[in-house]
Parts: sequence; structure tokens; C-alpha cells
Amino acid sequence: MDSARQRLDYLWRRGRDFLGTDLAILGGAMSWISERNLVSAISNGGGFGVIASGSTTPDRLAEEIGATQEMTAKPFGVNLITMHPQLDALIDVCGELQVGHIVLAGGLPSSSAIKRAKDTGAKVMCFAPALVIARKLVRSGADALVIEGTEAGGHIGPVATSVLAQEILPEMGPVVPVFVAGGIGRGEAIVSYLEMGAAGVQLGTRFVCAGECIAHPNFKHAFIKASARDAVPSVQVDPSFPVIPVRALANNATRRFVEFQQEVIARFRAGGVEQKQAQLEIEHFWSGALRRAVIEGDIENGSVMAGQSVGMVMAEQPTAAILAELVGQAVATLAARDSRHPVVV
Repeated sequence: MDSARQRLDYLWRRGRDFLGTDLAILGGAMSWISERNLVSAISNGGGFGVIASGSTTPDRLAEEIGATQEMTAKPFGVNLITMHPQLDALIDVCGELQVGHIVLAGGLPSSSAIKRAKDTGAKVMCFAPALVIARKLVRSGADALVIEGTEAGGHIGPVATSVLAQEILPEMGPVVPVFVAGGIGRGEAIVSYLEMGAAGVQLGTRFVCAGECIAHPNFKHAFIKASARDAVPSVQVDPSFPVIPVRALANNATRRFVEFQQEVIARFRAGGVEQKQAQLEIEHFWSGALRRAVIEGDIENGSVMAGQSVGMVMAEQPTAAILAELVGQAVATLAARDSRHPVVV
């Protein structure tokens, strides 16, 4: 097993060096979930926790970063939404508190935003949903990339993780560290992406049922009993009223969303509302829905965002146990392979 663990460390050494961690496993930034408790637990367990800033204010972000720093001396990052109206101020907060890694997400960041983040001394990571965007981000100064497939929870793109990996890793992997995300729930998958050229991986759904996660017990129970096919993308009724798809567990809210779109569109067609206002009504349907589920525990009328790897969440476990399980699976995979075909590292 020692040689297999050495092989794993060899495979993800670039990611470990970039993050400054024992394990090249990032915690996906999940709103209301990826806060001081879970983030510090992931980092203390050898991974790399990431604070989800969401729509928070600069003062509130400073408070969360400070609290996380009190709970761990290990590296962690901060995920910032590029469309946030106070993005520059949030970047400055990260700089003032000496955050080592800034993750720019939720849209294509501008070159100026990347530069501002790098000027704080932080390493900058960006999400690349396509090869052409990956190239652009690296030209703009991104230090590392995250490629996340449609299997992931929350807001998703149309392309599967396995396809993105084949498209992006061969060209961009040799240039910058690339972390693969979306649908990863076991160590065997981690090994496969590392062998394709990934520097590491990002997991979100697997950490929702961590003991340190503050999510409501109802929310966690929904994850434990769900299968992969229960995590479905939101449905768009009419292309004239576009909906950014969100993957979540099917419930009363997802069914009601379809009905709500139909009702609003019918009012528009009857002349009862302008198209812009109708679009806003549809977009605002989910306002507060994630908090309703995560914090308040209303898993029927809230948004239970989950990736398809939810089918591999079997129980509530300490964060350290989740990380150890993933590493154990990865090492066992390599050990079984090495027993058949010895590899010299």
C-alpha cells in the first residue's frame, strides 16, 4: 500500500503544491453550506476548503474569513461571484486578510478582476466551461482552472465532466493546474482524472453530509436517501424565457416551478405583463429557496441543490472520514493495478 500511496502523491503532486495541502481535493463552494465550520474541517483534514461568498457584503466576508482563520491554520480559499456588484471590494477584503487563493466563479471574470485578485498576492482560480474559455482565462492571468461538468449540483452547464476532461486536459493540463469537478464521489474516479492529467479534483455533494456541515438534518437526510437520478436539472418551459439550469433533488418546488413558468408566460401572452417583468418573476421564483432548504429544513418547498454523486452519499460522517475514504479508495485502486502491472515511480 505504501507504494500505491506514493503513486497517488506523485499523480496529484502538482495540485498539492499549488494548494499547499496534503490532498489535492477542493471542497466545492456551496452557498449557506461552505462556511467556517465545513471549510475549516476540510482544510484540517488535509484537503482545501473554500468559502462560498455568494451575495455577501465585504464586511460579512471579512467576518467569515477571520472566523475560519481562527479555526484552521491550514490553507483555504474564497469563492467570489464575478457578477457581484461589490466584487472589487470583496477582492480587497481577501487581500487585506491575506487569503492565499481566490476562486472567481459565476461568470467569465474580466482581465482586470483577475489582475486585481493576483495583485493581492493570491493565486487565482477560474471556472472554464469550454476549451476556448480556458485559453482566454489563462491568457488573462488565471493561475489554475476548474472544469465542472453538468453532473454537478447547483448551476450547471450542458457538457458532461468526462467530455470536458477530454477536451481541456490534454491542452491545458501541461500549462496550468486543472481541477476536475462534477459527479465525483469515489476515489476510483479521482485516480482516473489524475491519470488523464488533472492536478486534483473538486467535490461538493459528498461534503454536505459531513458532521461539521451546518445544513439542517432534513437537508442531510434528503441526500442520504436520494439516488443519482433524483438530482435533476430545472426545466425551461419556453426558450423565449431562458432559465439557467440548476441541478437539485426533485421536490414540490421543482414541480411548482414548471407550473409557475406556464402561469407567468400565459399572463404575458394575454397582455397582462411585459416580457421583461415576466422574466424577472421567473428568475425570482427561487429567491431564498436554497436557504429555506439548507437552514430552515423545508426540503419540499426549498431548493435541495445536489449533484448526481448524491447517490454515493450513504451516511453522515466526519469530514476527515470522508477524505480518508476517498484516499483509501484511490490507493486501493492503484495498489490493485500495481499488483498486476508494477509501476516504478
